[in-house]
Amino acid sequence: MTSERLPFDQAEYDRRLLMTRMAMALAGLDALFVSDPANMQWLTGYDAWTFNHHQGAIILQDADPIWWGRQQDTQGAMHTVWMPEGCVIGYESDLVSSMERHPIEDLARHISGLGVQNLGIEMDSQHFSAKGFSVLLQVLPDVGFADATGMVNLQRAIKSAPEIAFMRKAAAISDSVMQGVMKYADVGMAKNQLVALAYRDAMQGVDDAWGDYPAMPPMLPSGSDPAAGLLTWSGSPLVAGEDMTFSFSGCYRRYHAPLCRTIFLGEVSDEKRRAEAALIESLDAGIAAATAGSKVGDVAKAFAGPLGHGDDNGNGFGGLIGIAYPPNMEDDVISLNADSEAVLEPNMTFHVCPTLSVSGASVGIGQSIRISEDGAAEVFGGVSPKFATK
Repeated sequence: MTSERLPFDQAEYDRRLLMTRMAMALAGLDALFVSDPANMQWLTGYDAWTFNHHQGAIILQDADPIWWGRQQDTQGAMHTVWMPEGCVIGYESDLVSSMERHPIEDLARHISGLGVQNLGIEMDSQHFSAKGFSVLLQVLPDVGFADATGMVNLQRAIKSAPEIAFMRKAAAISDSVMQGVMKYADVGMAKNQLVALAYRDAMQGVDDAWGDYPAMPPMLPSGSDPAAGLLTWSGSPLVAGEDMTFSFSGCYRRYHAPLCRTIFLGEVSDEKRRAEAALIESLDAGIAAATAGSKVGDVAKAFAGPLGHGDDNGNGFGGLIGIAYPPNMEDDVISLNADSEAVLEPNMTFHVCPTLSVSGASVGIGQSIRISEDGAAEVFGGVSPKFATK
């Protein structure tokens, strides 16, 4: 079966499966259970809002992946995965939300039938529970288990050319949304109304790039709220003289390219103009340092320097991006922290977002980038990093 909804050709999925199987072999695994929906999508094409229930993909060394989930979701799987119908299996509805039985009992039965000896599990996935693992231990006492958290995520870190093309489309949507927000935002406007317009522009997309739902909602703290930077919105009005930090990501075929800008509803103080200059200098320095072969820790320090954090203090400047599902926008396997020994490779993609605290509130500038084959990183999108004023 080849779904018409698949975003990539079969060669791309074969490449991904080969990379994953090589990683499994190095870890001594003959099977891998993938529960992270982004990893499921990357390997199988599966794309549906069903990640609030137990589901996953069983990756084997010598056979096609097996999609496993609720019986009622099997039709969605057959419409989106590249594998044949026989590789789509569902568990019955009496296992859903049951206090007496657990869906993982059904998964264990299938794994037992496959003769698996060493099974990798994404132990730290937000979509795999401690209860689920306890069931596996009870039902499969002769199977060896290993923590495979991050195994597939690391294979996803370096993007293919078709993936980069999708991310550029997501970045075009991000730009469109941000330009609209800068246009629409005005004193007295309710925040929920601004978000409604942002979502409208995001879903309309740009040219042939239609918008998909993002992994995270818009964040738009204003006034003193930016000190708590992950606030969403309310019905409160935008206030004259306050600044608002707006963070959002366009999404195309589940690929993201986040963008963050600060908007002032009035005059910008000298203190915040100095902060703006430091943030832009930080962004420029970090992007210039983000070259193939560089250590991630050195890039984090480059971001930190202009902000006065010191030469060896730089944490939380961003992380890997690409495919994402709620609630995570970034992959945690490589983060822009000063102590990271990871090495940048061409076509890794990151969201970077230096911030500064000014008068008790945070201001920031966030950008999505691609590590280039030569020289500084490519910046996705074209919205000016300067503070916008209304």
